Amino acid sequence: MSTTLDESDVGIYCYLSSLPGFRAVLKQRYADFIVNEVDLDGKTVHLSSFDLPPGCSEEEEKSISFGQKSFKDEIELFRALAGEADTELLKEFLQMFATAVDEEIPPIILAPDGDKSHRAEVHNFFKKNFKFVVTDTVDGGDDGSKCIRIRVSSGNGGKGRRGKKRKDMENLGTRDDRPFDSRGSDNWPEEQGKFLRFHLYKVNKDTQEALGVIGKMLGIQQRSFGFAGTKDKRAITTQRVTVFKLHPKRLSALNCRLFGIKVGDFCYVREGLLLGHLLGNRFTISLRDVSANSADIIKAAADGLGRSGFINYYGLQRFGSGSVPTHLIGAALLRGEWKTAVDLILDPRDRERSDIKEAREKYKKSGDADLFLRQLPRHLVAERAIIQCLKKFPGNYLQALQGVPRTLRLMYVHSYQSYLWNHAASMRVQKYGIEQVVIGDLVFCKGDTVEKLASFDCVEPKYECDGEDDNGFPDVLLPEEKIQRVKIINSDDLSKGTYTFEDIVLPLPGSRIIYPDNDISEFFHDLAKKDSISLTESVHAVKEFSISNMTGDYRRVFQRPIDYTWELLTYTNNNEDLAETDLDIISRLKPTDLVTDKSSISESLDEKVNFVSDDKNPMIDQVECHGSDPKVALKLGFTLPASCYATMAIRELLKSSTSDRRTRNIINRG
Repeated sequence: MSTTLDESDVGIYCYLSSLPGFRAVLKQRYADFIVNEVDLDGKTVHLSSFDLPPGCSEEEEKSISFGQKSFKDEIELFRALAGEADTELLKEFLQMFATAVDEEIPPIILAPDGDKSHRAEVHNFFKKNFKFVVTDTVDGGDDGSKCIRIRVSSGNGGKGRRGKKRKDMENLGTRDDRPFDSRGSDNWPEEQGKFLRFHLYKVNKDTQEALGVIGKMLGIQQRSFGFAGTKDKRAITTQRVTVFKLHPKRLSALNCRLFGIKVGDFCYVREGLLLGHLLGNRFTISLRDVSANSADIIKAAADGLGRSGFINYYGLQRFGSGSVPTHLIGAALLRGEWKTAVDLILDPRDRERSDIKEAREKYKKSGDADLFLRQLPRHLVAERAIIQCLKKFPGNYLQALQGVPRTLRLMYVHSYQSYLWNHAASMRVQKYGIEQVVIGDLVFCKGDTVEKLASFDCVEPKYECDGEDDNGFPDVLLPEEKIQRVKIINSDDLSKGTYTFEDIVLPLPGSRIIYPDNDISEFFHDLAKKDSISLTESVHAVKEFSISNMTGDYRRVFQRPIDYTWELLTYTNNNEDLAETDLDIISRLKPTDLVTDKSSISESLDEKVNFVSDDKNPMIDQVECHGSDPKVALKLGFTLPASCYATMAIRELLKSSTSDRRTRNIINRG
């Protein structure tokens, strides 16, 4: 059974500065960790408006008809029965049924309904008025809630009419040859961008989960959404999302039904977002219960982070913190040990929900794939894909691994690259210090430097975390046109003083990188050899799991926070938010019914995680505050590139391990 990772397990064991740290609490409330995406134009993404694009709010209501039959009266009856939001969903569903060529129309899920008698009334309504659909009740996903699902019947109610239409299209040879732009609304204006872009604001939900909820309510697949990067779950985050040919009115109608999620700032664009289409993220972090020997220690540490920065480690989230150790799976894949890799993904693990842990244990003993699939949650994508494949092809572990979505299966190998990089970064700092570059160091070329010792185009996707993603899904950076150049430091460079420690980079191993011309190169290879892995050749012919087939990359060893600010605050109420969220600003500037549930989503059960310092650090125990005793908080604001981890900046500030969870507990709702 896998155990919780420690920072030292993945090479995180150095600090940049010798300044003492202090004690503080991170993420006591979700609003203590606010993340706003920074787009490719350098603009920080905020949720600022719920207004629809011009013209949308004035769209004429159109009745839906099939042949001579109009459903205008039925729609109005349903409006009185189920409300406006569900009515909009039904209208879209009926419009798709009336105009779509393909027989497979996605189902729609109505709003959660805890009233069993009311659900029965809705079921009877459809039996009476819409003979071509069937309804059933499904789990709503939250707190055991129930929802009604509506889908096209496979019986005579609609099959004959649609079957003929489908057959005609197949005879014309056009059914499978429709271009991408032909899907969606048939009446989409040519001058209008084909993608709806919106800003997604979420609380205590990762990006995949939030879009899954929205997609379920709209009756569209989660993969229909495009986004630039996954965002942290235990936080309040805002990011851009795109979806193909969706009317904003339909999406906006969900705001009154969504919990912990809001959508707004709608506009039409011509291109959808892809993973990696961002510059970075803006963080607003409030550290609570701050204590140290003196205020000067706190101020010096805060100033030092802005001045000196931090070692640009890959954080524990990169390696499946508290879950599967993804770098170990990656090592098994590089060795060609397919069964070992499958076992690491499927086997029971610590700190997992008891029902999931039990399901894993039962499968390990019995091998009952059907039972395992019934008990596995949908979000365990890799496990489900492997089990489904092993059912069809028992014992074919390689094929089972290749059934895992590509971005996820490649993440394992890239995680091992990150493991090597972290260890090498620590070795570089320990062996040569942080004062200057040394002969053999790698740096990005500066200015008019024409010497090019290594260059590459990013042919293979790179996998980066946008700061705090810990859900196991990496971001994918697209191939870059820019050629990144590196050079090896020589004696002339030292005498000229052109390069400093800030310029040093280390490679992520691959076929198109060079290694430093000093002991760090040997360290890379020796560390890989301990795992029986060669960094120059593959022991098997599966290219996607071969390090010799990966391009590789370079990453800066040092990172300084951008546009860095800090301030000390005092507070007496643990349930008081210390930073203003996007929803706070909207509520203050423009009161609206859409934000009346702000308190309920902000005051949800928040997870309190203390960074506990080592005994070696000079600091006093945290002072217990009672009643109205004032407490101190440190509020930070900074921007980081997309591949950097804010938790590594906080680690440098506090001189505390991010893997220590001894003081974890839950703060009750205020």
